[in-house]
Amino acid sequence: MKKRSLAGALAALLMIISCGKKEDQAAQAAPPPMPFPVQAIVKQDALVFEEYTANLEGQQNVEIRPKVNGFIQKIYVDEGQQVRKGQLLFKLETQTLNQDAAAAKANVTAAQVEVDRLKPLVDRKIISSVQLETAKARLAQAKAAYSGVAANIGFGTITSPVNGVIGSLPYKEGSLVSATNEQPLTTVSDTKGMRAYFSMNEKQLIDFSRRFNGATLQEKLKNAPAVSLLLVDGSEYEQKGRLQTVNGLADEATGTSQFRADFPNPQAILRSGSKGIVRIPIEQKDVILVPQMAVFDMQGKQMIYVVNKDNTVKSKIITTKGTAGLNYIVSEGLEVGETIVTEGASKLKDGMAIVPQPAKAEDAPAPKADTLATSKTETKTTTVTKK
Repeated sequence: MKKRSLAGALAALLMIISCGKKEDQAAQAAPPPMPFPVQAIVKQDALVFEEYTANLEGQQNVEIRPKVNGFIQKIYVDEGQQVRKGQLLFKLETQTLNQDAAAAKANVTAAQVEVDRLKPLVDRKIISSVQLETAKARLAQAKAAYSGVAANIGFGTITSPVNGVIGSLPYKEGSLVSATNEQPLTTVSDTKGMRAYFSMNEKQLIDFSRRFNGATLQEKLKNAPAVSLLLVDGSEYEQKGRLQTVNGLADEATGTSQFRADFPNPQAILRSGSKGIVRIPIEQKDVILVPQMAVFDMQGKQMIYVVNKDNTVKSKIITTKGTAGLNYIVSEGLEVGETIVTEGASKLKDGMAIVPQPAKAEDAPAPKADTLATSKTETKTTTVTKK
């Protein structure tokens, strides 16, 4: 009996020792809370850029078309060449016109001879003055015909009506051209000033009208701030532009209204026919910005981890209304005073304890002004925080 009691006691002791070892091993296996950068939520003023795709055109795009029919005898310019107003561009063959001019001039001479012959006869009252007046009318008609042919000969020499850049040259020397050709001989674009054309839909136009002061759209355009232009390489054009005009009628098919912004182009960087993005700065008051690295997607929803008072984390659904460089603009889901984890969301799960670490200065929401961004609406937005 004593042996059985002793064996039971030994077994119980072994179980206690084994459980203690397992607890020690479990305690050793559990990792300590890891440090994560965090930041407190505050509201701040920001500058949001609304972006619109624009087509660029020179302030003057003049199509060069012949006024007379003829073969191109000589082309004096090349594509992309800078030309001055009055510079010779094309010479059309005018041999046929020269022959017509010679015939018209002969008619003038003949009509003049007839007038000179009848005048003394009328003075001596040998014939009626009606005959002389008829001859004078024929002379005037002949002179008009000659002037028209002479002018057409002049139209065979084609010069540039403006300063600008030569466009494409679809016709070569020897081509027969006329005023009815579908394509012009070329296009001369005055690119010292460039015009950026873009459109707003009805909702955007209403927002624009409410945002800026003025009794009319023209007054609102004058009160709008200077706009910038993003080029196709992603860089920002160094010259600022101004909104100048808006179409008075909306397009019935698309429901959009066309705007025009003018940009100086002293270095000829902008080219007619190019594209860009017009950025209109809009000041917003008291918005919440969070780093994009802090936000993760789950089942189509944007989420972020919030730090509780006991340093555990809990995921929350947020709503954003655009990006601001490396930050999101949060419209719903976060409150001032809450603390969020700014990095490492993929390593976290609800209820996990962390060691909060202040976010680095460069991680704070201060996006660059030249960073492209995309919003959830048709208009793109970027944001610059005002400090």
